[in-house]
Amino acid sequence: MVDIVISQRVTIPEREVEWQFIRSSGAGGQNVNKVSTAAQLIFDIRASSLPELYKERLLMLRDHRVTQSGKIIIKCQESRSQLSNRESALAQFVALVKSVGATRKKRIPTKPSKAAKQRRVDSKKKRSSIKAMRGKVD
Repeated sequence: MVDIVISQRVTIPEREVEWQFIRSSGAGGQNVNKVSTAAQLIFDIRASSLPELYKERLLMLRDHRVTQSGKIIIKCQESRSQLSNRESALAQFVALVKSVGATRKKRIPTKPSKAAKQRRVDSKKKRSSIKAMRGKVD
């Protein structure tokens, strides 16, 4: 068994990911009717070995792939090959878990400088004088 690498410190054992292979929907002829090529990845967030931070953020995530019961379900049927669908679903899963692991930099609110305020006022005065000059000539 190989671990799924999320980051340098975070890995998920492959046994925690459950796979189901189902028939793809849509057009495709006999291949679609006979072969189960669509891959469905199922991952239980609460029962996983992920760090608590990742679990909390995944459960808070508003994504159609995260269910109310705390499972991630990713279905992939892009290709006619089961292997490529499996790889694509795994890549989507890794991207989803990585997205909650990234901590965003806190925004520091800034104020305009004194010079910027002065430039703004000057441009307003200039515009005002231009408009005032448009009046009737005596």
